[in-house]
Amino acid sequence: MVFVLYSLALAQEQMRGSEKYLRSEPSAQSKCTTDNRCGPASTPCTVEIKRTASDASATPTIRKAKANALFWVKAGTTVNWRSGSKNTGFVLDFGPSSGFGSDAIIGGSDRAPSTVTNKKGCYKYSVGAVSGAIYGMCGSAETELIVTGGD
Repeated sequence: MVFVLYSLALAQEQMRGSEKYLRSEPSAQSKCTTDNRCGPASTPCTVEIKRTASDASATPTIRKAKANALFWVKAGTTVNWRSGSKNTGFVLDFGPSSGFGSDAIIGGSDRAPSTVTNKKGCYKYSVGAVSGAIYGMCGSAETELIVTGGD
C-alpha cells in the first residue's frame, strides 16, 4: 500500500508542474475566522482523511467543517492527521514549501501521524487516499491550509 500511496503522490506532483504551492495572496489571513480555525496552539487540531466514492477529503474536526474547505491553525499547533476508515491509507503533499517541515505526510487507518506547524503562510496541498474497501481505488483532491503567527 505504501508503494501505491507514493505513486499517487508522485503522479499528483507531476500533474501540477509549475503551479504555486504557497499562495502569495496579501489578504489570505483575512479568510481566517473563528468558524474555520482548528485548535488553539495549546490544543491539537485533528483532521479526518477519507476516501469517498469519487475522491479524497480532508476535514478538520471543527464546527461547521466542510470537506476540503480552507481552515487555519496558529504556528506551533500540533495537527493530528487520521483516517477512521478501515484499510485506508493517505498521503498529503505540500510540495516544496511546507508549513510542517516535510514535503509529504503519509499515514492511514493504522498510522495517524502528528505534525507541528512551524512556518507561517498559506499552503495549497493535495490529499490522496486509497482504500482496499473500494476495490483498491485511489482518490485525490486539493485544498488549502493557512498557518498564522498570532491569535
